[in-house]
Amino acid sequence: MIKRINREKVYEGAILDVYQDEMELDNGKHEMWDFVSHRMGAAAIVAVTKDKKLLLVKQYRPALDRYTLELPAGCRDSVTEDTLDTSKRELREETGYVSDKWRKFLSLKTTVAFCDETVDIYLAEDIVLECQQELDPAEDIEFGLYDPKELLPMIYEGKLQDGKTIAGILAYVNYASYS
Repeated sequence: MIKRINREKVYEGAILDVYQDEMELDNGKHEMWDFVSHRMGAAAIVAVTKDKKLLLVKQYRPALDRYTLELPAGCRDSVTEDTLDTSKRELREETGYVSDKWRKFLSLKTTVAFCDETVDIYLAEDIVLECQQELDPAEDIEFGLYDPKELLPMIYEGKLQDGKTIAGILAYVNYASYS
């Protein structure tokens, strides 16, 4: 049985902690494994208009050094914040859209090999534009409406690569086909 012998925090960030774990393998050998703890957790939104268009945001991601097209999303403000509240806040702040029809869609772990981040994905139906974006000073977010049929090829061509976005779009397309 694999077991952790020791865990040492090697970095503490604003929302992430990085650890180095000493692991004992089944064969008795010891290995060092990296582990990233996402302390807050996050939420993402499959936001759908009355005419079944999906709202996506375009923003710069320094890890990839480029802009990406994604579901609206963000971190919880605290470990106790309900992710539905996070979703409603992030949708409004990033896009100015709101909805009265919310349901939890799915929950996923983004990168189980080295990270414990959980993202709860909500479905917000019949979204309407209520106000201007309320972006943080460091945010530069554009948004647009897309037909799911135009997004599917983008997934399979590798143009959309964000895991939560792919999961949310595919879940919605499956859900919509049964609704």
